[in-house]
Amino acid sequence: MDKCFAMLALFARSKRPLGVSDISKALNFNKSTVFNIVHTLDDLGVLEKAAEGKFQFGTRLYILGKAAGRGSELISTVHPYLEEINHNTKLSAFLGIRSGQTAVIIDKADAAFNIKIHSEIGMKIPLLAGAGGRALLAQLSDAEVDKILSTTELKKFTPNACVNKKQYKKMVKQVRTDGISVDMEEYIEGIRAFALPLNVKRANTQVALWVVGLKGQISEETMSRYSTYLKKIAKEIELRFSSP
Repeated sequence: MDKCFAMLALFARSKRPLGVSDISKALNFNKSTVFNIVHTLDDLGVLEKAAEGKFQFGTRLYILGKAAGRGSELISTVHPYLEEINHNTKLSAFLGIRSGQTAVIIDKADAAFNIKIHSEIGMKIPLLAGAGGRALLAQLSDAEVDKILSTTELKKFTPNACVNKKQYKKMVKQVRTDGISVDMEEYIEGIRAFALPLNVKRANTQVALWVVGLKGQISEETMSRYSTYLKKIAKEIELRFSSP
């Protein structure tokens, strides 16, 4: 246990992915011991694989942070905004991060209305599905987006889903320009969504806010109003993380 927590503390200090050799050298631990602990933590979701055989913090730590209440700065900072969105729009609001080829919900607010989109904290969604994934991908470089698209097929989740990779990449680039992505029943029929990339000043971490509702709740007439409101909220959140 001592070695396990020493390794986690090392990851927190380094703020970059680490390999078995990096950890072994920094802590003077036997490589076989480090190998066993790292892969156990990976299986548990506490760590996850990064590039070049290295590891980084996994999504389970964010979920545990949620369970600990104020234990996660990211969640404790953003949660009041999720509640505000839910209260003002009567739509379900979610906070998510990218974990490899998935988007993972790490917090939500959906109690303000009796019709809500039910998704649990910890739920994983395909990265190339709907608005949330594009908001996360928009925070990566073109080369990283190309790599993901080259190894993953676009699925026809609904008749509205984009399965053309060239067009899909244009949609990702548009999110960088607009600051928002819109899902018009692309992932689930009858469900519409907005997603906004959030710059929370955390290296190697892509974070997004997305807001989901039934088609009847998000009509064409309300799209512009919701977009303007949500972009304002996203800017307020980012200012919180840019403050010293």
